Amino acid sequence: MPKKLSPPELMRNLTIGYWIARLVHVAAKLKLADLLKKGPRTVEDLAVAANVQPLALYRILRALASVGVFAETKNGRFKLTPLASTLQTGVPTSMHAWALMINENWGWDAWKELLHGVKTGEVPFSKAHGVPLFEYFEQHTEDLQVFGESMTSISTTENPTVPAAYTFSGIQMLVDVGGGHGSLLATILKANPKLKGILYDQPSVIARAEKDQHVTAKGIKERCRLESGSFFESVPKGGDAYIMKYILHDWNDDACVKILRNCRDAMNEKGKVLVVDNVIAPGNDPSWGKLLDIQMLIIGGRERTKKEFAALFAEAGLKLTQVVPTKGPLSIVEGVRA
Repeated sequence: MPKKLSPPELMRNLTIGYWIARLVHVAAKLKLADLLKKGPRTVEDLAVAANVQPLALYRILRALASVGVFAETKNGRFKLTPLASTLQTGVPTSMHAWALMINENWGWDAWKELLHGVKTGEVPFSKAHGVPLFEYFEQHTEDLQVFGESMTSISTTENPTVPAAYTFSGIQMLVDVGGGHGSLLATILKANPKLKGILYDQPSVIARAEKDQHVTAKGIKERCRLESGSFFESVPKGGDAYIMKYILHDWNDDACVKILRNCRDAMNEKGKVLVVDNVIAPGNDPSWGKLLDIQMLIIGGRERTKKEFAALFAEAGLKLTQVVPTKGPLSIVEGVRA
């Protein structure tokens, strides 16, 4: 690490954060981490394998090595570091899909409209693309697929913290609303062998989930049913609990109330709603949730405080009963019928 930086030096480094983001994106696009998984290689060898120019590739790798992503050896080869290893595909801690998705041009184009959104109140993503995010995904299925994979990739460390923090023993049927490819539901079912689940999402998402490793795994598929539809219209009936991870933060308050009310109407008499999201705390401490909140501002959603969750629940006919922190950045916000 460098010497203690002055405020101007710190600000300089903050203003170039996107440089590193784009370098990581290029490394992910070229799958450089996969090319190095068998050991160090020369730049010339890597350049041939990646079909790029050696000198430009060297400069990119040198810059990434300066922040801990890859490392140059004394004999002029490059190798993986623990940080670079997360850019491999097909490993449990892979962040490859996330590194692709979060830096794709459709996202950058939306961020360019942040100032416009702050001035006018218009959703930056809609200004950039003419349609809301999920309508955009319907028109760009390749981007939707990478988005789904990216959500799965960041879930590898987050999902196990949910059953570790919350007791599911009193629940027989768990409905994962907007559950994507089913990684969270599969994790919870694995930790609770007597629990049954329903994975619920849009038809196009469920079609991919049917072929995914999570809900098709032995010991999981026998206890998991897949259903498709729109959570703005209805959700599967008869659940003892309805869980939503990274769902409410995508939407404005009116949309969230509609989703929550549909869950309330569908659940059993003593059912629960479990919202797995960031719960923003007061103060100035560093916070993943406070930064993610700006990404949600870009697409028309928001992260919320405990008070703001309580207000949403109340409007949907629910009562917030507890907020259970996990060992990760997320908390489990529990609600029951008011």
